[in-house]
Amino acid sequence: MMWPKSLQWRLSLGLGLGVALLWAIAAAVTAHNLRHEMNEVFDSALEETAQRILPLAVLDIIGRDGDEDDDETTRRVATLRQHDEYFTYVVRNAEGKVLLRSHNADLAVFPPFTHMGFADTPTHRLYFDAALRGTISIAVAEPLAHRRTAAREALLGLALPLGLIVPLSLIGVWGIVRVSMAPIRTLRSGIEARGGGDLSPVAADDLPAEIRPIARAVNRLLARLRRTLEAERSFTANSAHELRTPVAAALAQTQRLIAEAADDTTRERAQQIETALRRLSRLSEKLMQLARAEGGRLQAAEPTDVAAILRMVVDEMTGSVDCAEGFELILPGSPVLSCIDPDAFAILARNLIENALKHGSRSEPVRVALSPSGELSVSNAGPVVLPDVLARLSEPFERGRAQVDGAGLGLAIAKAIASGTGGKIELISPREGRQDGFEARFTFSTYDRLPGHSDKSPIC
Repeated sequence: MMWPKSLQWRLSLGLGLGVALLWAIAAAVTAHNLRHEMNEVFDSALEETAQRILPLAVLDIIGRDGDEDDDETTRRVATLRQHDEYFTYVVRNAEGKVLLRSHNADLAVFPPFTHMGFADTPTHRLYFDAALRGTISIAVAEPLAHRRTAAREALLGLALPLGLIVPLSLIGVWGIVRVSMAPIRTLRSGIEARGGGDLSPVAADDLPAEIRPIARAVNRLLARLRRTLEAERSFTANSAHELRTPVAAALAQTQRLIAEAADDTTRERAQQIETALRRLSRLSEKLMQLARAEGGRLQAAEPTDVAAILRMVVDEMTGSVDCAEGFELILPGSPVLSCIDPDAFAILARNLIENALKHGSRSEPVRVALSPSGELSVSNAGPVVLPDVLARLSEPFERGRAQVDGAGLGLAIAKAIASGTGGKIELISPREGRQDGFEARFTFSTYDRLPGHSDKSPIC
């Protein structure tokens, strides 16, 4: 038998089987004592019957001494009506001749009188007694089958309630354990329902004394994680922010140097410095976006039409994109409302589109599609991405096998925003229905699918 992994079922089965085992042992002991007591009662009845019948039989036999019909010395006691006779008896004289017997007595059952007391045969339990100095004896017999039948009926009467009590006990134990485990299930559900960025303490006041230290230890761990993550995010955001000003100043000086360079060699080196500074500026910008994506505050107070935001992002990027075919933008005919922060959605969409532009083929436009059900799809033509590389692309600074310029943070930022808003990023290669290309899908909750939605109060 494989022991269940659930603590609730372990306790229920353990206590239930333990109760059932104790009931079975108690029933076995009770049955043994009951059989012993029943045998004592039956033996007492045998003895009482013999002691009541023997004096009456002696008086009857003495009264027959003057009877003229001496040949008919054996007398069978008549019965008034037919009935089950569990006790039968035989009265004999000193020579073993039967003087009196019950109407249904079988002489083959009664052995000769040897001593007073109880005796057993394979089929009967007998009691012997004697009077007149042993000249007249009586033997009372009871079938052992009668005793077995009585014991079986008594045990059956004991087992039937037990057969009902044991299942009820198991159900009762299961119910009590389930009710007792309710705080633990509440704790588990509360932890499971949390998003990846929710490090707030769990409620520990209403938990049982055995579980409360675990909840408190979890809260201490969450507090340490929160402090560590906040320190890392703060360092990343502050570093990226502080880099913007000196990088911008250095870039301006470099551009001035390019304009005032006296020879081509100086101008070429200044252009290389400009390229490096622009790369550093983009990296600091991406780091700031990543810090914001991982730091929370990704939900808006009111639902926003993300279709309008996506159109603005694409329109802004269209004029600055070096792409022969541009974009293929597909938007639904009606607004798509969502509680995602507008800036966060714009950052996510921009990073997905920039990734498609950098790594896609210039022979086809980048396809940007938004569905009414809450799915943003950005796909581009190009070579197929291998599965092992595809699984790592959403990690920070992972660029796969691409040879183009970039920091490898775009998909990591999109993944962080998706996780913080309860959405999901899915990377697919090749594109659906095609043999090449790459597709990124962002699935999110729209306002009409949010829990507790009410048209009268559009509040997230």
